[in-house]
Amino acid sequence: MKKVDLSHFQGQKLKIMREMFNDCESMESINLSNLDLQNVTDMRDMFTGCRSLQSLDFSNVKVKNLEKISGSYCSSLENINLSNFNTNNVKDMSSLFMNSYSLKNIDLSNFNTKNVTNMNNMFNQCDGLESINLSNFNTENVTNMAYMFGECTSLKEIDLSNFNTQKVESMEFMFSGCANLIKANLSNFNISKADINAMFYQCPKLKKDGIIIKVKKIKDQYEKDIKGE
Repeated sequence: MKKVDLSHFQGQKLKIMREMFNDCESMESINLSNLDLQNVTDMRDMFTGCRSLQSLDFSNVKVKNLEKISGSYCSSLENINLSNFNTNNVKDMSSLFMNSYSLKNIDLSNFNTKNVTNMNNMFNQCDGLESINLSNFNTENVTNMAYMFGECTSLKEIDLSNFNTQKVESMEFMFSGCANLIKANLSNFNISKADINAMFYQCPKLKKDGIIIKVKKIKDQYEKDIKGE
């Protein structure tokens, strides 16, 4: 199966679309235009393993009650349009773009993340991303950011100064393997509850003065990671 057309799909009564196209390795394109999925709550792993899929356009997909959208693993995905995607009720975004090696740009300016609690592995191994604008992200309820940007090998700078991390319990390996990262603005990070083990593991180009932070414990962790402790 190489092409799928869902433009006339009757989805109004659907609630769960989990793993719907899981491991459709030969699927190259899918038409989602005018899709009405207002009652769907679960889209987890919907396209996991679709390694021939190069683009996804959700701009005309109607979603209203969606709660779970974690998991993608689309290694050839270059473009994804989420400009009108309603995430008001989403709680889990873990592994959302994980292993999207070919993704170079992503616009998440429309994302409402107020209710999200899990961002674990969200951008892990997005090798092509050189920058990510998350200035609109509301992270006040997030508890897990482990591996969030792990292995983002092209990422050079990241500004997370707007992040509220008071409830975060895990930041383990958050930037591990970011081989070209030179600047990270974490100026408002609160790690009173967070495990930050190996937070900067294998970040060879990141220098101490490249981390903008008020919390000494994070810079101490950086020192440990550089020494491989």
